[in-house]
Amino acid sequence: MVKAEPARCAVVGDPVAHSLSPTLHRAGYAALGIAAAYDAVRVPSGELAGFVAGLGPQWRGLSVTAPLKREALALADEVSEVARLAGGANTLVRTVDGWFADNTDVPGAVAAIRERFAGPSHLATILGGGATAASVGLALADLGIGRIVVAARNPDKATEAVEAIRRHPARPDVVVLPLDEVGGTGGVLVSTIPAAAQTPDLVARVQSVDVVFEVTYNEWPTPLVAAALRAGATVVSGLDLLVHQAVLQFGMFTGQDGPLDAMRSAGEAALASR
Repeated sequence: MVKAEPARCAVVGDPVAHSLSPTLHRAGYAALGIAAAYDAVRVPSGELAGFVAGLGPQWRGLSVTAPLKREALALADEVSEVARLAGGANTLVRTVDGWFADNTDVPGAVAAIRERFAGPSHLATILGGGATAASVGLALADLGIGRIVVAARNPDKATEAVEAIRRHPARPDVVVLPLDEVGGTGGVLVSTIPAAAQTPDLVARVQSVDVVFEVTYNEWPTPLVAAALRAGATVVSGLDLLVHQAVLQFGMFTGQDGPLDAMRSAGEAALASR
């Protein structure tokens, strides 16, 4: 009798070698005694459909990162409403009939913010206007925030993100500003821009906020995070987001609840060793 191959999953994108997703998912497998494999696979832009078409039956799911999230949406046989709203999918799950596309960044961001900040807020500012801004903007609307400012270096390039946020059923008021015109007026500040773009002038202009949600985890602390910690503001990290969305993916891939504490501890240890 031929022994069945263990289930396989992976994170795909380009670049992808830096991803913590294998660390998190493997820690989850170890904690629950699941015999499965999870790897990082470089898949360049334009090649996701071909890669997926070549996967054998042992493949259960893919975590999808840049620049493939729109490609994942396009190739799926079934798409969740949240992925459709966001305009991109970070999760592909094999089903009986093909592939299901979802977006766990949105509920992951909701959980990450709620874990650190329980207070009400009616205003949020997002720095940057790409796909991550769209996902986090939808999460902010899920949290009941009715006014969202999107500040981008090139506001014209933020159109897709702004339209995605405006499609949310709550119909938040979305305002677009150039990055050099944004200021801190309370509420939640989300940074999706690189640490190098967080100039002293920008940091000074956005300090008066209650929460700073920094979506990166590779450069820590960023200038915005350092300023927030000095000011006593609540900080939500990119690792918080990554872990919460990974827990949701883990459940979809395995059918078991992801062990949050084990996965977070593994991520923290991996970052500390870098």
